[in-house]
Amino acid sequence: MELFLTNTATRRKELFTPLKAADVRMYVCGPTVYDRAHLGNARPVIVFDVLYRLLRHIYGADHVTYVRNFTDVDDKINARAADSGRSIGAITAETTQWFLDDMGAVGAMEPDHMPRATQYIPQMVAMISDLIDKGHAYAKDGHVLFRVRSYQDYGKLSGRSVDDMIAGARVEVAPFKEDPMDFVLWKPSDAAQPGWDSPWGRGRPGWHIECSAMAHELLGESFDIHGGGNDLMFPHHENEIAQSCCAHPGGGFAQVWLHNEMLQVEGKKMSKSLGNFFTVRDLLDQGVPGEVIRFVMLSTHYRKPMDWTEKKRDEAMATLQKWYTQVGSGPAAAADPDPGVVGCLADDLNTAGAIAGLHQLSLTGQAAALRASLQFLGLMGETVPDWALAPQVDLSDWVARLSAARQSALQSKDFSEVDRLKALLTGAGVEVRMSKAGVDLVPGSGFDAARLETGA
Repeated sequence: MELFLTNTATRRKELFTPLKAADVRMYVCGPTVYDRAHLGNARPVIVFDVLYRLLRHIYGADHVTYVRNFTDVDDKINARAADSGRSIGAITAETTQWFLDDMGAVGAMEPDHMPRATQYIPQMVAMISDLIDKGHAYAKDGHVLFRVRSYQDYGKLSGRSVDDMIAGARVEVAPFKEDPMDFVLWKPSDAAQPGWDSPWGRGRPGWHIECSAMAHELLGESFDIHGGGNDLMFPHHENEIAQSCCAHPGGGFAQVWLHNEMLQVEGKKMSKSLGNFFTVRDLLDQGVPGEVIRFVMLSTHYRKPMDWTEKKRDEAMATLQKWYTQVGSGPAAAADPDPGVVGCLADDLNTAGAIAGLHQLSLTGQAAALRASLQFLGLMGETVPDWALAPQVDLSDWVARLSAARQSALQSKDFSEVDRLKALLTGAGVEVRMSKAGVDLVPGSGFDAARLETGA
């Protein structure tokens, strides 16, 4: 199967050709673990989880390596520790597990490697020393900085020149910088901050060097795919490329760059000031199933802004309930995912097209293929979840009433009683299906028998 991906570096949708088909490698920038993951944090996790599943399907599970890091040394973490009085280690251990639990709830598989930055400090120190030796970095006042102008392709990923970046952005000016655009590889730590011994004194790494060192250690000088949100394109990914290509000029670092767009809530940027900021855990605790969160995310192509709305959430829950009822609660079907669904994903992760394919499978009654395709997209586990199971109720009397009313209406041409009964059933959470074969009533998980009794 051919796989096409839109490469940010070339700005084109291209045929993906791995460096080694038997060893496909992908790196995705992970979270800084100091608090709960907000809804926007879940989008890249879900996007690249789908890509991971697709790569495993095409090349074989044993031939794909997925790395997603945890940044567990950062000034935000230090501030949280100072404010709470808790240790940095306790905070990062707790928030790392929170992240894994919440992402598991939205159907994300765990990557093959999940390196913590603090586990790779020696590799970072070695890379920084190498960059100094090659003239791409310099030490001053306990800091080590990367010489941006020593890498002539700097800005190529984001499409900006160094001079334009300086003119259009607030750049930290510091006495230890040779150039305003130079960025920190290592910085000194005081007694209250986490720190490690280095040739430049006790200190800690800058943010950007982490991913370069961990990607090199786990995936090598050249690997296939690097992903993340488009907010990371500059400066983080730009700086990663510069560091890695200068440290390992014989390698090409990432061959393909993928960036997902950002998330909005009801058409507006999510922010605490607007009161529309919430975490994945907030939604889960409110009773929104993880599969519903995932479904809404996948309904929009990864390169388009994703708008989370209550309407989309409710529609997603209703759709999944219908599909889960259709495929039943028996053992997993021994069917492969539908080729049409997989084909949509192979076309630059067209998840919206894949969901349209699921609708078609449902309409045509292909329950086994629907179940396998839902599982392939991470929208269903081995069994139907309890929240989606239709309640076991006897609606045979209502089937008889609606059938009789329908038969009478066909003769009198007055469908007012049919419409009244349908509205009553629908209002009580019952899906009404009428065809030439007869009447079928399917209660949803929100079925309310009391409403039927009231309107009887």
